[in-house]
Amino acid sequence: AIIAVYPFTPQPLITQALVMAADVPVFCGVGGGITQGKRVVNLALDAEFKGAMGVVVNAPTANDIIRKIRETIDIPVIVTVVSECENAAERIEAGATILNVSGGKNTPNIVRKIREQFPSFPIIATGGPTEETIMRTIEAGANAITYTPPPSGDVMGSLMDKYRDQN
Repeated sequence: AIIAVYPFTPQPLITQALVMAADVPVFCGVGGGITQGKRVVNLALDAEFKGAMGVVVNAPTANDIIRKIRETIDIPVIVTVVSECENAAERIEAGATILNVSGGKNTPNIVRKIREQFPSFPIIATGGPTEETIMRTIEAGANAITYTPPPSGDVMGSLMDKYRDQN
């Protein structure tokens, strides 16, 4: 699956392109950080209409907006959690169907705390940069791991160096 979140206002055209091009399920970011209020609800509805498998909201999203999204769409609402201080119970009550934990180095601790309170609730979490950090997050109770691939410059760097050496 693809979780498509990015640090600027979500655009319906990006959602459309991702859903059309992907051969796997797409979960689209619909805001909640920079983008707030009714626009987030409208973007969630648009993502559902375009074929997204679910929508993702940022940690600052208010519970009343999560509730409105849940009342408006039928696909999963993934709510991002970035701190142990966040009230997971309130997020779930508001309508989160999956929690997306993205707490940097503290991710395994956040996952563990949520898992203790909610033994069967679905949790996606960032795994970190190594197999060891990924395993710690899984052992803490994550059901699925998100992974950010290396930048294309890193992937292509050695290949491009080889090409340059040939000339």
